[in-house]
Amino acid sequence: MLRAVIRPLLVALLLSVSPLPMGAQETATLVADRLEIAADSRLIAEGGVEVFYQGRRLKAARIVFDRASDRLLIEGPITLTENDGSIIILASQADLASDLTEGILTSARIVMDQQLQMAAAQIRRSGGRYTQLDRAVASACRVCEGSTTPLWEIRARRVTHDQLEQQIYFDHAQFRLAGVPIFYIPRLRMPDPTLERSSGFLNPSFVNSTAHGSGLRMPYFQTLGASRDLTITPYVTTQGTRSVELRYRQAFRNGRIEVTGAVARDDLLPGDTRGFVLASGDFALPADFTLRFRGEVVSDDAYYLDYGVEAKDRLDSRLEVSRTRRDEHISARLIGYQSLRNGEVNATLPSLVSDFTFQRRFTLGTIGGEGGLRFQTHSHYRTSEDGSDVNLDGIADGRDLSRASVRIDWRREWLLPGGIIGAVLGEASADVYQISQDDIWAGQRSRTHGAVAAELRWPWVKATTSGATHLVEPVAQLIWSPKTPEGLPNEDSALVEFDEGNLFSLNRFPGSDAVEAGVRANLGIGWTRFDPDGWSMGVTVGRVLRADDLTQFGPASGLDGSQSDWLAAARITMKDGLGLTGRVLFDDGLDATKAEMRLDLSRDRYGLSSSYVWAVADTLENRPFDTAELVVDGHYDVTGNWTVSGQSRYDFAASRASRAGFGVAYRNECIRVDLSLSHRFTSSTSVKPNTNFDLSVDLLGFGSGGEAGPARVCRR
Repeated sequence: MLRAVIRPLLVALLLSVSPLPMGAQETATLVADRLEIAADSRLIAEGGVEVFYQGRRLKAARIVFDRASDRLLIEGPITLTENDGSIIILASQADLASDLTEGILTSARIVMDQQLQMAAAQIRRSGGRYTQLDRAVASACRVCEGSTTPLWEIRARRVTHDQLEQQIYFDHAQFRLAGVPIFYIPRLRMPDPTLERSSGFLNPSFVNSTAHGSGLRMPYFQTLGASRDLTITPYVTTQGTRSVELRYRQAFRNGRIEVTGAVARDDLLPGDTRGFVLASGDFALPADFTLRFRGEVVSDDAYYLDYGVEAKDRLDSRLEVSRTRRDEHISARLIGYQSLRNGEVNATLPSLVSDFTFQRRFTLGTIGGEGGLRFQTHSHYRTSEDGSDVNLDGIADGRDLSRASVRIDWRREWLLPGGIIGAVLGEASADVYQISQDDIWAGQRSRTHGAVAAELRWPWVKATTSGATHLVEPVAQLIWSPKTPEGLPNEDSALVEFDEGNLFSLNRFPGSDAVEAGVRANLGIGWTRFDPDGWSMGVTVGRVLRADDLTQFGPASGLDGSQSDWLAAARITMKDGLGLTGRVLFDDGLDATKAEMRLDLSRDRYGLSSSYVWAVADTLENRPFDTAELVVDGHYDVTGNWTVSGQSRYDFAASRASRAGFGVAYRNECIRVDLSLSHRFTSSTSVKPNTNFDLSVDLLGFGSGGEAGPARVCRR
C-alpha cells in the first residue's frame, strides 16, 4: 500500500534530478520501494525497481543513475523488455545509457518472440539498434534442469542482432545436434522470429524416388518489395535429374497473382526439356464483380506424376468474370482443356469452351410464388476438322457447337387442411444450336421443352420427452412433359446422378443438351431426428415411376426403365466431429446398381476421411467395366509431438491399390521433422510405378513461418 502511494513522488524526484526534454518528460517513469539522492548528482533506487521509457520497460533490484556521466548502473536480476514484448533481455548486471539504448550487460541472454534464445557472457548494445554477443549460443529448444545441451544449437564467435532490419548475423558459426558438431559456416544470416518476410535460403528437403534417385531441393526466397516475392528451388538428383522450380507472387490493392513453373532435364526422357507453367489470380472489380484466371500448360503427359506436382490427368485454363448477389448470378468464362489421359486425343476433345450465364430469382406479385429466369450461351471448339466419328466414341471428331438457351420456372405453395402443403410448379425452356463439322447433326437446330407438376407434402413433427424432435415428410410429385422432345446431340449430360438432392427435380440431367421427358411420378419419404445433445440423423427413401420407358437413361444411373431403382440414403452428424453419409440404388430384386459411402471423423487427437463408390458398367458413361474403389486418408497424434498419417486408394475391380502413402511427423518447440513414404502402383505407356521418400527438417525460431509445437516434457 505504501509503495502505491509514493510512486508519483518518485517520478517527480527523478525528473528534478535529471531534467529531460518536454517530450521525454511525458513518457519517463520510475517506480521503486526506496529512493535516495546522493551528492546532488546520483539517484539510487532500490527494491522492486521499474523504469518505463519510450516503450521500454526495465525491472531490476537496484539502479544507480549518475547525472554527470548520464549512465545507469544496474544490479539484477535484470529484465529489459523492448516495445511490444517481442524482445526480452535478461542479465545479472548492466551499465547502460540513461535511454537504455547503449551499454553492456553481463551474464545475459535474449529471448525473441518467446521462441529463440541467445546467451553470452556479455552483451553489448549500441545505437538503440544493434545487440552484439560474444562467444554466444543460440537455440529455440527447451533445456531441462540438470542438462546443458539443447536438442539443437548454433554456437558462434560473435552474434549481432540488427533490430531495425530484424536480422541475426553469426560469425564462425557451428551447428550442433544434441551437442555433436554437424557442420561449420563462416558467415550465416538468419531472420529473427519477429520478421515475416526476408530474402534467404529456406529449409531444404531430401527426396528419394525410384524415378529420379536421391536428390535435394534447396529453395531460395527473394523479396521484391513489400508486395512481391520470388522463390527459386534447384532440384538435383543422383540419377541425372536437373530441375529449377520457380514461384512468383504479387499482391495488389484489389487482388493477387501467382505464377509457378519448372524446367527440367532427366533420364526418364533423355534429351527432352520438360516442365510446366501455372498462373492464377483473382481481382475485385467494380460493381461487385470478381475476375479469376488460371492458366496451365505442361510439356508432356507424365511430367506431373513423375515430379509429384499434381495427380491430374486433365488440365484446364480459364478466365472468368462473375458476380453473385442474393437473387442474381452472372458469369462469363473462357476455358481451355488439355488431356493427359492415355487414349484421348486432344484434337477430338472440346479444347476451347466459352460460357455466359445470367440467372435471377424473383417473386411474382399478385400471381404469387417464386419464379426464376436463366439465360445461357455456350460454345465449344475442336481442332479436328473431321465430321465423322473415326474414334467411335459416338461424337463426330471435329464437331463444333454453339448454343443459346433460355429457361423460366415457377413454384407456388398453399397450406391445405390437415397440414398438407400443396404446390404447383413448372418450367419452360428454348434452345437454339448451331453445329458444324458433323456429318449427322450439322446445321441449325432448335428445341422447346416444358414440364408442369403438382406436389403434395405432409410433414409430421413430434417432440419427445427427452427433447428430441422427429420430422417425417412423405412427398409425391406428378409431372407431365412432352414424350418426344426434339433430338439434339448430347455432350454435357452423359453422366447422370440419382440421389436425394434431385429425387424431386423436374429434370435430372445435369446439363442442357438433354431433358427429361414423359409422364412420371416422383415418390419418396424422409425422416429426420434432431437430438438436443447436438446430433442428428436422417433417412430418405424414394423412386421414380414412369408411364412409358423412353430409354433416356443408362443402367448405372438407376433411372432406366419404367420404374427407377429404389433410392435409399442416410446421414448421421455428431457434434463431436463424426459425419457419415451413404446412399444405395437397388432394384426390386435387391440387386444394387450403385453404392456410395463417405465417413468423416475429426477429433482432437485423430482424424479420418474415407469414401467408397461402386457402380455397374455403363457404356453410355464410357465405363465398360464395373467400378469399385475405396479411398482412406487419416492421421493420429500419438503424443503431443508425434503424428502418424496414412492414405490409400484401392481399386476392388482391379484387385490392387492404385496408390498408398505413410507419414511420420515430429514437432516440438524448436524443430519440425516430416518423413513420408508414398507409392504409385498404376502404370501406362507414359508413366511407371514410382516410390517416393521425402524428408524435411525445419528449425523453428527463425522467421515467422514455423509454428512451434508442444514443448518437450522434462523428466526428473
